[in-house]
Amino acid sequence: MAASPIASPTAVAMYPTLSVFTLAIGLVITAFFFICEATSSRKNRSLGIELATAAVASVFLGFGSLFLLLASGVYV
Repeated sequence: MAASPIASPTAVAMYPTLSVFTLAIGLVITAFFFICEATSSRKNRSLGIELATAAVASVFLGFGSLFLLLASGVYV
C-alpha cells in the first residue's frame, strides 16, 4: 500500500484571495468591537457579546494570517 501525498483542500492560487478577504473581515469585526467598547457605557456592556465578537474576529484574523503565510511561500 503506497501512501498518497497530502493535498491542500483549497487551490494554491486561492491563497492570496482568501488571505485578503479573511483579513478584511477580521479587521472589520475588530473595528466593530472597538467601536462598541468605546461608545457603550460600563453598565450596558454584555460579556457574552464581547467574547463572541472577539472570538469571531480572532478566528478570521488567524485564518487570514495563515493564508497570508501560505501565499508568501511560508508553509506552516
